[in-house]
Amino acid sequence: MEQERPTDTIGTIQGLFWLTRQRTNKMKAKGKFDTLVSQETPVLVDFYADWCGPCQAMAPVLKEVAQNYEGKVKIIKIDVDKNQSIAQRFGVRSIPTLILFKEGNIVWQQAGMITGRDLSNKLAAAF
Repeated sequence: MEQERPTDTIGTIQGLFWLTRQRTNKMKAKGKFDTLVSQETPVLVDFYADWCGPCQAMAPVLKEVAQNYEGKVKIIKIDVDKNQSIAQRFGVRSIPTLILFKEGNIVWQQAGMITGRDLSNKLAAAF
């Protein structure tokens, strides 16, 4: 009987990207993440969990920012319950945590909620 191969899934909805791990080895997930954040286009990573109320409240803010910055920044959502090694790697201790990467380097990081206007200002300062 052939074993099911683990896969990483990168999805998108309304300008938001997310990375989920479904029985994936850690090196493969790390490689996909590193490839995503190493792009020339800035990447905003939202570390979240489905059960987190503040994370759910940030969803409309992120969708609005994704629409306003379409083509200028990518927004990736990382579920910390399914991607613990990536969250640990960046010291994510509370959620939501937002980290902005540019060419693989951390440009800005914040734990907790943020308004759309303040997030837009942080993104504009990073360009």
